[in-house]
Amino acid sequence: MRKFLLGVAMTALMSGTAFAGDIGVSMANSDTFLTVLRKGIEKSAADASQPVVIEIADDDVNKQLSQVQNFIAAKVDAIIVNPVDTSATGPMTKLATDAGIPIVYVNREPIDVGALGAKGAFVGSNEVDSGTLETKEVCRILKEAGKTEAGILIMVGDLANQAAVMRTKDIHDVNAGSDCGVKLNVIDEQTAGWDPVKAQDLMTNWIAAGHKPDAVISNNDNMAIGAINAMKAAGWDMKTVIVAGVDATQEALAYMKAGDLDVTVFQNAAAQGGGAVETAMKLAKGEAVTSPVWVPFELVTPANMDQYTTKN
Repeated sequence: MRKFLLGVAMTALMSGTAFAGDIGVSMANSDTFLTVLRKGIEKSAADASQPVVIEIADDDVNKQLSQVQNFIAAKVDAIIVNPVDTSATGPMTKLATDAGIPIVYVNREPIDVGALGAKGAFVGSNEVDSGTLETKEVCRILKEAGKTEAGILIMVGDLANQAAVMRTKDIHDVNAGSDCGVKLNVIDEQTAGWDPVKAQDLMTNWIAAGHKPDAVISNNDNMAIGAINAMKAAGWDMKTVIVAGVDATQEALAYMKAGDLDVTVFQNAAAQGGGAVETAMKLAKGEAVTSPVWVPFELVTPANMDQYTTKN
């Protein structure tokens, strides 16, 4: 079980074991975005002199449940969870609630968000905005290029994740509404599980099948980067296809600077991490918290990308 430890209590740092006074944190994995989120948690906790014990679930639902059980057994003051599967949060919520320990979900909205109660909260960004901002900007670029119709490929994240479901729905909702101004014809739509390698393989298969889209709209930057790498390997001129993602990671911004990525949406991972710690500390003190706690998404394009190069 991988752990990242931070705290002012030396015993916590030396033993790697959560105890009363700590905030226990379970992260789904340690990918690019979630590493920034974890660092945001660490910094916020250090600034507040709040001991935390951070464990990584390696995308294993059972491991994450076990981590939460261990935090409860250690009588931590609060628990922060970045869920592996947003549809499987119910048992963790019940365990924490029954134990009287506050639980804060961060970044990935749990299916039982409406039933968290007075000692539960969600801190994240409203996914209704993410895919909507992304797709509207793709529409704007296509319209500016004189297109009235365009073929698109959609790369979907992990279907066990609420963000993937919502961001994909956003694409279809924008297309069905009156805001786009361009008819988007979906050539194909498949999952690549947030992963750049899987996305590159998927895009390579699409290319082999003869698909030539006007735009590739991805649920995150990692998959957008995978798509770009496949298209470049096939010798495509990246000026002929629009590529969009979400997260505004530093790697994605480098691709944008090179002229390969056209659209991304900044999701403030550090602010989400800090907000989760602040919310957990308030709940642990018995203070009331209004949930959800939203951290706004922000559209990023080549025109404004420079202001985001130090954020994620």
